[in-house]
Amino acid sequence: MRKTALVPVADGSEELETVAIVDVLRRAGAEVTVASVEQQCEVTCSRGVKLVADRLIDECTGVTYDLIALPGGMPGAEHMADSEVLVEMLKEQKESGRLYAAICASPAVVLARHGLLEGKTKVVCHPSMHDKLPVEAAASERVAVDGNCITSQGPGTAIEFGLELVRQLFGESREAQVAGPMVVPAYA
Repeated sequence: MRKTALVPVADGSEELETVAIVDVLRRAGAEVTVASVEQQCEVTCSRGVKLVADRLIDECTGVTYDLIALPGGMPGAEHMADSEVLVEMLKEQKESGRLYAAICASPAVVLARHGLLEGKTKVVCHPSMHDKLPVEAAASERVAVDGNCITSQGPGTAIEFGLELVRQLFGESREAQVAGPMVVPAYA
């Protein structure tokens, strides 16, 4: 059975994180849907790179994904936090026990703001947003896993984050199969 992932994007999403998530998941064989929370599929990322999503977030409702993974970036994280459709999908993902993940600003701006970190004891985000995490959950790892929630710090941890998503979806063997050819130091 093929694993599916939803990667939401917005104007102001961090492009390195977005592309790393999508690329690493696709290398592992996941069926990845990139969905814009804006009114159009083309988004302008935080450093001016333009990306074209596969569809709008409204077209993704009613679909069950094995993983929803949020890139960070500002104001992209704010736009995702403001998407009622996405927030409802994330709440359903958490409640169902399916995987949900966020990197950089998104753990604080999206997940914490909407109560999606309640009950979690190990969460990370970009160091500049650390004070917005629930005190009991703040951790220091580059990538943190707490049950069905995976979080990471920022652009410099994006490949590690993507590989952890592969591990959670497919297992350690697939993670190693993807990481080796990418010349990731721990696997090369």
